[in-house]
Amino acid sequence: MTVTSRKSVTSLMSAIAETGRDPARGGYSRPVYSTAELDLRSWFIAEASARGLDVETDRNGIIWAWWDAPSGDRTGAIVTGSHLDSVPGGGAFDGPLGVASALAAVDALRAQGRRPERAIAIAVFPEEEGSRFGIACLGSRILTGAMPVERALALKDDDGTTFAELSAKAGLDPAHMGADRERLGQLGAFIELHVEQGRGLIDLGQPVAIGSSILGHGRWRLSFTGQGNHAGTTLMRDRRDPLVAAGALIGQIPGIASRFDGARATVGRLQPVPGGTNVIASRVDVWLDVRHPDDDVTAQVVAEISTRAELLAFEQGCTVTVREESLSPTVSFDSDLRRRLEVALPDAPVLDTGAGHDAGILAAHIPTAMLFVRNPTGVSHAQEEHVEDADAEAGALVLADVLMSELGV
Repeated sequence: MTVTSRKSVTSLMSAIAETGRDPARGGYSRPVYSTAELDLRSWFIAEASARGLDVETDRNGIIWAWWDAPSGDRTGAIVTGSHLDSVPGGGAFDGPLGVASALAAVDALRAQGRRPERAIAIAVFPEEEGSRFGIACLGSRILTGAMPVERALALKDDDGTTFAELSAKAGLDPAHMGADRERLGQLGAFIELHVEQGRGLIDLGQPVAIGSSILGHGRWRLSFTGQGNHAGTTLMRDRRDPLVAAGALIGQIPGIASRFDGARATVGRLQPVPGGTNVIASRVDVWLDVRHPDDDVTAQVVAEISTRAELLAFEQGCTVTVREESLSPTVSFDSDLRRRLEVALPDAPVLDTGAGHDAGILAAHIPTAMLFVRNPTGVSHAQEEHVEDADAEAGALVLADVLMSELGV
């Protein structure tokens, strides 16, 4: 098999720059197993195969590209990689940067004449963002058993398609999906490179940082229920409008979260039912995202928001229910692995992150670490997200050095 010549991160990212562009929202919309995300998966498989890597898609839809050691033994493999799906209207680098950097790191090591004494794998996880089925890091949750596969397969997207149905359409057998202890047993460590989703590296003037932890975070659905009715014939005093209650709550959430130092609370999505312009809604679903380094504080923020929601619903003659959809406690990355990265990268600052990642899910099962590459805008999950070419190349070279240091080479 012909092995491709060395490619830069910039050239790899340029090759997918038009895939999944969203003309309405701006940025990129690449939900899991959409045409755009499937095209990106095909792109990765082609790039990995061109490098002579052994590529497989496992029973959970995770793509693995193996650079085997001379012995062929994959026990204790060092894994890197990320995801290719996006939030609606997301940036170009969230996910794909880690995948492209992994490919570029392999190229860099080969250009240096280096070969691993232990296997290296690049992993691409599906549905990391949770933009289609509402559960972030769904692929790694299924792999590790963090989410029962029965619940995952029953999840529905906005069109009513279940994850089982969509997975089958993508060529997987839902009957064989689930926790994979054998695969986890092969993995010695996972090191995920990701664009920084904040301003830490801007303020420090550094291109690359080492991750220390992921803030605890969760998603809750608040369903306000009232009485659907006619917008023109229903007097204001006769209304039981759940959208009024939901809107009042949304307006008060910033004030509630601000009373807890370090808390972040966001409503990025709401859905009125039936959603007509001249219809008073019968129900409004509001999705709440809450994050804080202390899991107890996260719970307090959600409890206070829930209490306020009940009061505001009552004032409008409505009711509200609160349902937890996902919850990830604060994760500190493996201390020994992080110390080794600090030795290998003595100038790199150590930063925590408020964003969730597959590395955080895998951390309960294998040593994990993260590298962050500077984002000069400080903006993520939006089209303004950016990485300078020089920083992208620096990140890939750092990743290459880290992979080799972890292999003792």
